[in-house]
Amino acid sequence: MLEAGAVGGACLLLPAETALPVRAAGALDPTKVEKYVAELVIPPVMPRDYRDRKADVDRYTIGVRQFRQQVLPPGNPATTVWGYGSVRHRGTFSFPALTIEAEFGRAVRVTWMNQLRNAQGRYLPHLLPVDPTLHWANPPGGLSGRDSRPAFTSTPGPYRGPVPIVTHLHGGLNEEESDGYAEAWYLPDARDIPRGYASVGSFYEEFGRKFAVRFGQGWGSGAAVFQYANRGRAATLWFHDHALGVTRLNVYAGLAGFYLLRGGPDDLPQGVLPGPAPKPADPPGTRYYEIPVVIQDRSFNNDGSLSYPTSRAFFDGFKGPYVPGSDIAPIWNPEFFGNSIVTNGRTWPVLSVEPRRYRFRFLNGCNSRFLILKIIADRSARRPASPALPFWQIGSDGGFLPAPVQRDQLLTAPAERADVIVDFTSLPVGTELYLVNEAPDAPFQGGTAGTDFEPADPRTTGQVMKFVVRPLTAPDTTVPPAHLALPAFRPLGPASRTRKLSLNEVNSARLNGVGPRAVLLGTLGPDGKPVLMGWDGPITEDPALGATEIWEFHNLTKDAHPIHIHEVQFQVVDRQPAGQAARPPDPWENGFKDTVITYPNGVTRVRVKFDQPGRYMWHCHMLDHEDNEMMRPYRIGPA
Repeated sequence: MLEAGAVGGACLLLPAETALPVRAAGALDPTKVEKYVAELVIPPVMPRDYRDRKADVDRYTIGVRQFRQQVLPPGNPATTVWGYGSVRHRGTFSFPALTIEAEFGRAVRVTWMNQLRNAQGRYLPHLLPVDPTLHWANPPGGLSGRDSRPAFTSTPGPYRGPVPIVTHLHGGLNEEESDGYAEAWYLPDARDIPRGYASVGSFYEEFGRKFAVRFGQGWGSGAAVFQYANRGRAATLWFHDHALGVTRLNVYAGLAGFYLLRGGPDDLPQGVLPGPAPKPADPPGTRYYEIPVVIQDRSFNNDGSLSYPTSRAFFDGFKGPYVPGSDIAPIWNPEFFGNSIVTNGRTWPVLSVEPRRYRFRFLNGCNSRFLILKIIADRSARRPASPALPFWQIGSDGGFLPAPVQRDQLLTAPAERADVIVDFTSLPVGTELYLVNEAPDAPFQGGTAGTDFEPADPRTTGQVMKFVVRPLTAPDTTVPPAHLALPAFRPLGPASRTRKLSLNEVNSARLNGVGPRAVLLGTLGPDGKPVLMGWDGPITEDPALGATEIWEFHNLTKDAHPIHIHEVQFQVVDRQPAGQAARPPDPWENGFKDTVITYPNGVTRVRVKFDQPGRYMWHCHMLDHEDNEMMRPYRIGPA
């Protein structure tokens, strides 16, 4: 057995191993999974290879491997997952990944390795069903057919070949070759890659050459090397896979982790906020008061394996015809909502807290699910429930807010982060509280729980984790959140251009009433009608280097979408429901953001400054959407 790290509640892993069959053992009933018996795992710090003091660069070698982890409570079968870990340090592979701690002004260089192969050096197929009919990385197409939508004469089964990956630092401000571009993927360096397969994506060689010229280091087989400058604001960032057309599957399998950027002029001195965060040399039993928390939804089979739809019929009952009888993909589902909540890699964990203030860095890591988080006293209370403790939000995606905001609940879309303080000071020892979720078990459309939609199932997806108050071990000398003076906030200047962009769903062009077959981005034409664009359409968003623009997202669908723009941190300007006056952003959106909720039947405006040349992406962060065309390339600077 290998330990993920010497911290309280560290998860135990089995070593990376040969391919394990994904057995259809039947769906596990989440109501029968015991809750609040396993401690919350606090992700340890990812150990670096070494610090290059001459170049002022921290170097890491991080691989992606397959292993088994106890995600369900002890006594249940372990789950085969994928995860990141340090290639040079034993026992560091986990789901979610160990946390990369970065310092303002000191670069981080990571060699990202695709190690999805067995002990004999043969590639491991995907744990989940890959739909090969989408516009995706498509290694079987060879160099001329990679990154495309392959043609089939009959409905194919799931792709079972070697798996492409490429890692994106979400929220990072980096050169194009280090962004994790969806077409810069690469296969594992396995001995049995089929003849004629493309082993890298369309932009891998170009970005590899640019990196070698810029930094003097090549990438090598089955790997890519990225450098992160860390010149942005202190913030909660995260990294995850971004390979074209399989992002939803690679992230669901476990490829995600925190990247915390600290220091610089936009951070606070040590001791002002609750801490410490985990350190590599901490002894067992060390108490932590700053805790990153990623919340994800998953489903399981009775044998502990991850469960994911194997057919479009899971979504809407449509059983075909698929190929060639229709234009509906046979496996892809427009959205998927797991029936269990997994927090830091464990189902429904419990955290012991002291009567003091804690800093939680929440990340919505779900593929499609929005979350509305509350802390309540009775987990069986009728929903919506009365909050027992407020959140004090001090930061969002791009760092600290202008001022703390007190909130009874946290609405977060997939990929959004909320940096909050929760004050347990007044609670007696033995108090039990529950973090619950009141967003729907369905696509979010806005509105209020209990009035506009049915809250999540209070027996399962309506519960997240438990807090139990234990005795105080040391006095709390941090500043109460109501009295916090956060770093000075500098808004962006006036915009020189406004772009009108559209969010669209399209139904089958061949079968009435069947859809959506894809989800698309686009522009608005002079007549106000949408011009729909796919991933491989010509670039239409081409801001000049140094330009500040307003991007208007016209959501023409019935659901809310979280829109993410790579490479930048923007500011929300306003929202304008159809036929109504524009309204300002919510108070917790007044900081810098990289992901924004765009509500249906309305316009959401953001102000963006583009100060790094190169080719990047913008897309919906509902991963099922971005994997079927709701993603577009954009370019900063000259073509």
